[in-house]
Amino acid sequence: MILVGWFIQILLGIAGGIAVGGGVIALFIVLDMIPRLAQLTSSYNRVHWYEGAMVTGSLVGTVFDFWNWKLSLGPLASLLIGLFNGIFVGMLAAALTEVLNVLPILAKRLQMTRYLFGFLMAMVTGKVAGSLFDWFVYRK
Repeated sequence: MILVGWFIQILLGIAGGIAVGGGVIALFIVLDMIPRLAQLTSSYNRVHWYEGAMVTGSLVGTVFDFWNWKLSLGPLASLLIGLFNGIFVGMLAAALTEVLNVLPILAKRLQMTRYLFGFLMAMVTGKVAGSLFDWFVYRK
């Protein structure tokens, strides 16, 4: 019976990882972050470096979070890592702003303009509820 429980946990872990990983990759593709970054920096020949950096950062961050590893590199390294995190969050926010401009056009084409406010409020409410759950219930 213990073996069945482990098998179910492994199966759910793999399925959850595939779902979250697929969602993150879909977000990067929909937001067109890597091609836009290459366009802004005029470095189309470095696109594979950008992709590798995003995948490596995601993998290393996941491993450190999963096994609760700590790495003490000092204040200068923390400053550099914080700078890179800020750049990434800024790019993500800018890309999301561009995508949100697409939502009214999509709603108009699908003849769902009267549901647009409810759709946006559902997205915001879901994000807030998920964050609150993570902060107050899951992390305890």
